[in-house]
Amino acid sequence: MNRSISYKNGTKADTGWPCSRSFREQLQGNLDSFTRCEVKQPPGSMRFAAVAVTVIDFRHQGNLAGLGEQRDDSAALILTRRSPMLRSHAGQWALPGGRIDPEESPVETALRELREEVGLHLTRDNLMGLLDDYVTRSGFHITPVVFWGGTVGKLQKNDGEVASIHRIPCSELARQDAPLLENGVVPGRQVLYMPVGNTVIAAPTAAVLFQFREVAMFGKSSRVAHYDQPYFAWK
Repeated sequence: MNRSISYKNGTKADTGWPCSRSFREQLQGNLDSFTRCEVKQPPGSMRFAAVAVTVIDFRHQGNLAGLGEQRDDSAALILTRRSPMLRSHAGQWALPGGRIDPEESPVETALRELREEVGLHLTRDNLMGLLDDYVTRSGFHITPVVFWGGTVGKLQKNDGEVASIHRIPCSELARQDAPLLENGVVPGRQVLYMPVGNTVIAAPTAAVLFQFREVAMFGKSSRVAHYDQPYFAWK
């Protein structure tokens, strides 16, 4: 039976998201039924990148205030805080990822970045599917790649790129107060945030998390390309 956890602001989240075979099958079935939107860009007009949306076990390694009660075997996603020493997007929340090298596919890039940033070695056998492309204000064309990691031991951060690694329970994505929307600088284009613990994560990372929730967890076909980013994430 699913349980729920309560937060100080009165919202609740379902905790019935175990890192189990049945949850993997649920995610896989929903992703298989999803037709993603691929953004076509003229050659040379964008910097292409891929990010890894990786489902693993929680193991009480979220290291983040306000997550509420969680089981070790709860399903979670890997998120990082970018190093404050990086030239762009320093200190921001991010999924493991980076630029697509010549001759690489988005899947190959996401696998490489998982190894380089958090020390997780997966293969194409772990691939579950792809979400919609998202074009950022800073000129990146991002392809989110979903992997099943399952039970995973200690992750090792790359100190040159990553300030900290966090396991964010999938139950956080299911919170009743998610997503958070506010008006942006462009009329009619809202900025999207996802609340996690006692903090919030902004788009573009929040847009990927929200679509993972809607598509993979809930079986919907929600789109996110129309959501904007806060001004601090434009550069």
